Amino acid sequence: MAIDTRGETADKPSGEKKAKRTSPALFYRQVVAELRKVIWPTRKDLISYTIIVLVFVLIMVGIVSGLDAVFTEGVLRIFGGA
Repeated sequence: MAIDTRGETADKPSGEKKAKRTSPALFYRQVVAELRKVIWPTRKDLISYTIIVLVFVLIMVGIVSGLDAVFTEGVLRIFGGA
């Protein structure tokens, strides 16, 4: 069920005047139409994606913390920290 939006595209052909603004009602209908096309993840997919993201973030926190500790130690050795 697509909504006919001919003549109200976001692309402006070169040399034409400024495009007419989209009405709030048309914008809302377009948003609803696009959301109907979305394939929403299942609960299982969502849980696995969340675990993957959390593991990745924890690994990145570990890497950044380790590099911070190494650089801090190096700067303190070079400049004679207290």
